[in-house]
Amino acid sequence: MRKLLLTISTVMLAGCEVGPDYEQPTLDMPKLSDREEMSIFKNQQWWSIFGVKTLNQLEEQALKHNADLKIAIANIDAAKAAAGIAQGDLLPQIVASGEGSKAYISAKGKNYVPGMTTKRNSTDYLGAVGMSYELDFFGKYRRANEAARAQLLATRAAKDAVLLTITSQVAKNYFLIRALDAKLAIARRTLSTRKQTYNVYKNRFKSGYCTELDYLRIESEMASVKTTVLSLEEALAKAETSMSVLLGCSPRLFMERKTSPDKAIERLKIPNRVPKGIPSDILNRRPDLLQAEGMLIAANAKIGEARAAFFPSISLTGALGVESKTLGKLFTPGSDMWNFSGGINLPIFTGGKLSSMSDAAQANYRAALASYEKTVQIAFKETLDALVSNRKSREIVRSRTRQVNALKRSYDIAKKQKNAGLIGLIDLLDVERGLLACEMDLTTALQDQLNAVVDLCKALGGGWVRK
Repeated sequence: MRKLLLTISTVMLAGCEVGPDYEQPTLDMPKLSDREEMSIFKNQQWWSIFGVKTLNQLEEQALKHNADLKIAIANIDAAKAAAGIAQGDLLPQIVASGEGSKAYISAKGKNYVPGMTTKRNSTDYLGAVGMSYELDFFGKYRRANEAARAQLLATRAAKDAVLLTITSQVAKNYFLIRALDAKLAIARRTLSTRKQTYNVYKNRFKSGYCTELDYLRIESEMASVKTTVLSLEEALAKAETSMSVLLGCSPRLFMERKTSPDKAIERLKIPNRVPKGIPSDILNRRPDLLQAEGMLIAANAKIGEARAAFFPSISLTGALGVESKTLGKLFTPGSDMWNFSGGINLPIFTGGKLSSMSDAAQANYRAALASYEKTVQIAFKETLDALVSNRKSREIVRSRTRQVNALKRSYDIAKKQKNAGLIGLIDLLDVERGLLACEMDLTTALQDQLNAVVDLCKALGGGWVRK
């Protein structure tokens, strides 16, 4: 048995692997920043840059209970098992077996010979350890193992991609809730002012001191703001249930959970310095790129596995054990037995099956290569877009802030002029309407600025840290 194992090991080492070895595709890459400018966000908790305790707690709960993340982790376990199966195919299969049988032959059957068959009944007991092994001379199982390990790496990267997506969605959903809170406060404040004005003009109209036209215009403006308040309340309720799904809350808790109040959106921390260019190690940062390359490596290995099927398969089997007619003598001297056999199978005609399998493997590789190239393109697009959004969103916030300040001053002046009789009601409503819209736009701009930081963190594979 030792000589047999030594022979098998020697043949294994002498074997070759058919099919192409993997080489990372050469792509036309833009000029990238130096690695020293930015380093990977070490702790992976990129959301902590905002300094919001509530957001940190929400992210922590999502990482523990989100259903998509649980699915991704289960997929890793399945990929580990598949890699273990592929690894097992490289090793000899050894099994222990035991067998006992009794037989009584018919006097009319072919096994009965009159005058020669003295016993029609027989008993046999057998215990053995058997081994079977297919020599991986052409690398079929080694390529399959390579593919399985690459798929495992891709599955792990897919989990990281899911994690990055979930944490980004939680952050954006949190900022959406904060923005809706701010807009709702603005709308309710405006509605309160409109109600006061409406009550004044209602009494004036009843007393004959204002026209019906002015009264109806005030009523219309109040109803318009009321509609805005109701729409914002609806959007806020939907945002909170969306957050519940992200956090993995049960359906029962959807009606119970409310995101706790926190800092107003204009007080949330915005990182002062963000990267200006794309880091040189971007291909190693983003989990979607690592996932796409893992699938490409697996597809490349599958080509070798398909090509190896054209070559002979050599299998060895053997058994070592004991056999006796009686159970009590099964382990006595002279009951030992062994057998060894080898076989070879060479495909001659398969109806084009092997050629089709090889064609399919090469087509899958081309598809995986195109998918990898597209993923790289998307990665650069998202990163460049996020860099632009970070710069422009800051400028938009500054511009909107100046606009709001100017309109607030205009509104104060317009109220004084209206009270002095210098302008009419319509002029005041126009200024008030413009201020409401501009304050809403500023809140949206603040949300966009926060989301731009989230998008940049996601595009860079989990944030950045300057050395």
